[in-house]
Amino acid sequence: MKLLLIEDEPSVISVIQRSLNASGHEITVAMDGQSGLQMALQHSFDIIILDLMLPVINGMEVCRRIRTAQITTPILMLTALGTTENIVSGLDAGADDYMTKPFKLAELEARLRTLTRRGKEPEKERIEGLLIIGDLVLDKITKTVRRDNQNIELTATEFRLLEYLLSNTNRVLNRMEILENVWDINFNLGTNVVDVYINYLRKKIDKNHPIKLIHTVFGMGYVIRQVYEDPK
Repeated sequence: MKLLLIEDEPSVISVIQRSLNASGHEITVAMDGQSGLQMALQHSFDIIILDLMLPVINGMEVCRRIRTAQITTPILMLTALGTTENIVSGLDAGADDYMTKPFKLAELEARLRTLTRRGKEPEKERIEGLLIIGDLVLDKITKTVRRDNQNIELTATEFRLLEYLLSNTNRVLNRMEILENVWDINFNLGTNVVDVYINYLRKKIDKNHPIKLIHTVFGMGYVIRQVYEDPK
């Protein structure tokens, strides 16, 4: 396995490297959160072992940014902070498992094997059920929507509308197309039901985000695409 170890304690790095190298794993080490994050974003790893208390960027924030970038590599948090609150916070940030220091190397290797198995077979199906643009993720299987790792509650109609927009990313859709595919009915062109629901979605999806996703193309319809709007 190719592993990324983000850890700033030389003694811990040495112990983990010796043990995992002896087991045939390839270890890449980053000694601060910023360099670890860059490695995670730029290279492919089978598992990331992430310390919580790191210089420059702490492990919790590193984990959040990795998940925001839609990287699904299993993350094992390894830290001296073992309270229930720390564990819950780590898992909420996107970690898959959590080990406290000191730890036994045999347990570490067992956890890594479990994470490898967990990340394989079901992952392809799960990814195929996702519609993604930027930090917005719609899961067609679980019927959930998240933006910037935060859950967004949608009504059934709002969900269908967003799903249709995401299925046609960067394509301008006129009102009649949307009506026929989301409502499955043939409304009079003068109806404003599409405009009303687009407004509902904007308030839930785009509010307080500098990158706007749902856009009006005047005289033509609506499109979902990424456009940055400077808050200034």
